[in-house]
Amino acid sequence: MKRINTYILGGMLSLAVCVSCDSGFDEMNINPIALTDVEPVFQLNSALVSSAPTYGNLSYETTIVKQMITPFSGVGAAANFNQDNRNVAAGNWENGYRNLIKNLVDVINRTQDDPAQANLYHIARIWRAFAFMVLTDTYGDIPYFSAGQGYLENVSNPVYDAQEAIYADLLNELEGASSALDPAGQPVSGEVLYGGDITKWRRLGNSLLLRAAMRLSKVDPGKAADYAARAVAGGVMESNDDNAIIRHNANFNNPIGSQLNGGQSAFYYLTEDFVDYLKMNDDPRLMSIAVRYIGATSGADQTEGVADRSVDVQIGMPQGYDNTTVSEAVAASGLASLWDYSQLDRTRMADPQAPSFLVTHAQTRLLLAEAAVRGWISDDAAALYADGVRAHMQQLAAYGGGTAISEDAITTYLAAHPLDAGAAMEQINTEYWVASFLNGPEAFANFRRSGYPELTPNPYPGSDLQSEDFIRRITYPDSELNVNQENVQQAITRQGPDLLDTRVWWDTP
Repeated sequence: MKRINTYILGGMLSLAVCVSCDSGFDEMNINPIALTDVEPVFQLNSALVSSAPTYGNLSYETTIVKQMITPFSGVGAAANFNQDNRNVAAGNWENGYRNLIKNLVDVINRTQDDPAQANLYHIARIWRAFAFMVLTDTYGDIPYFSAGQGYLENVSNPVYDAQEAIYADLLNELEGASSALDPAGQPVSGEVLYGGDITKWRRLGNSLLLRAAMRLSKVDPGKAADYAARAVAGGVMESNDDNAIIRHNANFNNPIGSQLNGGQSAFYYLTEDFVDYLKMNDDPRLMSIAVRYIGATSGADQTEGVADRSVDVQIGMPQGYDNTTVSEAVAASGLASLWDYSQLDRTRMADPQAPSFLVTHAQTRLLLAEAAVRGWISDDAAALYADGVRAHMQQLAAYGGGTAISEDAITTYLAAHPLDAGAAMEQINTEYWVASFLNGPEAFANFRRSGYPELTPNPYPGSDLQSEDFIRRITYPDSELNVNQENVQQAITRQGPDLLDTRVWWDTP
């Protein structure tokens, strides 16, 4: 009996303790110093700095357009062998939806009904359009209208929207948000791209409107011409001071620079096509871009003591080889090994703190030059073309370390390469290719849209391509195929097979 009473007493004590613990339980488990709210401008900044091109762009976009190449296989094998590596291909998707769209949709939701934050609201709309352009240009049909609504509307499996509908809304969003920005309104203090300068944000919005309009040049030239004219009327970038740049530092390194100064330092090389184009045209930009470690027989031999940045010695690596079969090309070029090919200089343009250029005055001027050639605007195409080339050459000074190009060198280059009316489209878009170096998504998109530069396909055997000479889109991530299969399948039925060959809506033959 005594033992039973002991059990009963123990049980009552335990119950009392539980009741006592439950009282104030919620308060005890709340961190009194944890953030419960985030300033919308901080979310905007997070999206902005996360927009810098990442390592995955070296594996796909930059390789597809034949600017850089790695001969090495393994987990990173991708466009270097025309292979569908979905782990690598998911980079733009994961970064875009997790870091950009999620934050930007929340900023828009939190500021749309607050007149005091109207400028922040419209800035977030502009940058959301930028992020969605990268995503839809990369993959085609994507979640758009219901994207980023997981927390706000409990949408866990968003519907995929047709790219045609996405672009129609992007054009409206960019025009509407840009025109609604008010320089006399509430400033957006603490914003990292332009320091809250509303005039520059308006120019950026209209420059993106021009970029989006030009995407439609093959599929809907009438609408392209209409919106290109609207962009010009709204006011586009006027100088390199308007460039959309992410300025990296020790706390947030350039993602490409970090990779090329880390474990990937000896893996990536400038392509033969890119180096040869710059050399054949006596382009002074090559000296700002390239370095060759003369006589290197391994990655360890790539030291500053054998570094040569002079134009004459640069030799780009050809595509179509892996690290074993490239020995034939190495011997034909008279090199010591594959490590002897030219690379992007990781002490300058690929420095971990080098800036990332996302939308530039140079790109904008070149798109205007094309619009002028097409008769969509009345400006002088030759002058716009020269302005664009000059702007990109001047832009390189931002990397430091001797990357600046002298005005004499710029003038000499332009005098030798004036716009030729008979080859204007090729000239303009080949210069756009150079001006978009290291901005893989934009270089890849404009290459598909314009067809320039005229490049020979990657001849590597065993390609995953079935019907096209070049990769035309990146495939959907396995995560989407697993958790959002029904909506993905609807997109595939509408757009075409989930293959590297399938063209996005605006990329007509």
